[in-house]
Amino acid sequence: MSTLLRYLQFLSLGTWLGSILYLSFVVAPGAFSTLGSRDQAGAVVGMALGRLHVLGLVAGTVFLASRVALARSLSALAAPAALAVVLMLVLTLVSQYGVAPRMAQLRAEMVSVDRTPEDHPLRLQFNRWHRVSVRLEVVVLLAGLAALFFAVRERSL
Repeated sequence: MSTLLRYLQFLSLGTWLGSILYLSFVVAPGAFSTLGSRDQAGAVVGMALGRLHVLGLVAGTVFLASRVALARSLSALAAPAALAVVLMLVLTLVSQYGVAPRMAQLRAEMVSVDRTPEDHPLRLQFNRWHRVSVRLEVVVLLAGLAALFFAVRERSL
């Protein structure tokens, strides 16, 4: 049983990290280089990011539940790997339910982000929220890499 629980930890964390990397280095650049407009590409990336967030929330929950089951104690959540995953979950929740809705609202108000002048107040707000979104995703990725490092180093719980 302990092998299965460790496997679930690495599978969930690896899936989440791999998905972040795939979205960042394949999906987003591909959408912006091949679709007819930046607005279409943004819509595709936004949809993919929303699904990535749901996948991350599930993966993070599986990771933490597996740790607790393996250790048979909530104290397993105080380890560095678990704390990094908790941080990932919190930031993903902020991005999905705080930042993404604000960006969607601004996108709807502008109709076209691409055709809205860079100095327009709505575009300025959108660009600020976009920077927040990117920074959140970078921190989630870095926390995930740290979690993976700490999880690999652990001998047992």
